[in-house]
Amino acid sequence: MRIIQSETVTAAVRDMCIKANCHINDDIKRALESGVETEKSEVSRGILKNLLKNAEIAHSKEVPICQDTGMAVFFIEIGNEIFIEGDTLTDAVNKGVSLGYTEGYLRKSVVADPLERVNTKDNTPAVIHYDFVKGDKLKITFAPKGFGSENKSALKMLNPSDGMDGIVDFIVDTVRKAGANPCPPMVIGVGIGGTMDKAAVLAKKALTRDINTSNEKPLYADLEKKLLEKINKLGIGPQGMGGTTTALAVNIETYPTHIAGLPVAVNINCHATRHAVTVI
Repeated sequence: MRIIQSETVTAAVRDMCIKANCHINDDIKRALESGVETEKSEVSRGILKNLLKNAEIAHSKEVPICQDTGMAVFFIEIGNEIFIEGDTLTDAVNKGVSLGYTEGYLRKSVVADPLERVNTKDNTPAVIHYDFVKGDKLKITFAPKGFGSENKSALKMLNPSDGMDGIVDFIVDTVRKAGANPCPPMVIGVGIGGTMDKAAVLAKKALTRDINTSNEKPLYADLEKKLLEKINKLGIGPQGMGGTTTALAVNIETYPTHIAGLPVAVNINCHATRHAVTVI
């Protein structure tokens, strides 16, 4: 049994909150650079260049890429051979979020109640998804989720008979309706299968995958490519100014489902698609 002090988790989470909000991931940066080369609209090429310039300034000055520093979302894999000593893991994570957002001067965007709307003033509590795995490691994936994109996400309980065409139509239509609101070029996370709630979690988790890594199953890897082509033909373009770079990637995750169901969730992310990973 390996013991991990809760303070170690808190410190790691603090640093992740600042890192993810201030430093764009390499896969996203490369995709934006590629977009500059392939985008057919001169205006939209200029926008992509400005997005890269914004990311460069954020990186060099360690200031947020975007003023919306998101709701803190975590995916945590807990090895079965570790024990967290001190605070509970949930408390340790929330303490880290509090420190990261206050000490990092990140915007506090969380309200304690959906209707009373009183700000918690430190961006807690986080949304945490746990998974138990074999081993003596703790893997923490952090994804701050801005709500300009979150608000345009959607879920639909399709019938199995709707099949592939129904899935494609729903995803493309969701992006079409989102328009410029999610700050395109977007990354589209898709969850297929499970139950209503499982599909939504899959879609969120899909956004943490490197956009250069396709789904391991050829069927879904081909579907990712097909969807990206269709979405980039919508003409929304960078920041809604038109063009051929509406999305940078479509990432699909799946799970077994019921014989009577075909849940599909679409979780849209902005051009930054921020995330960070730490293994303790």
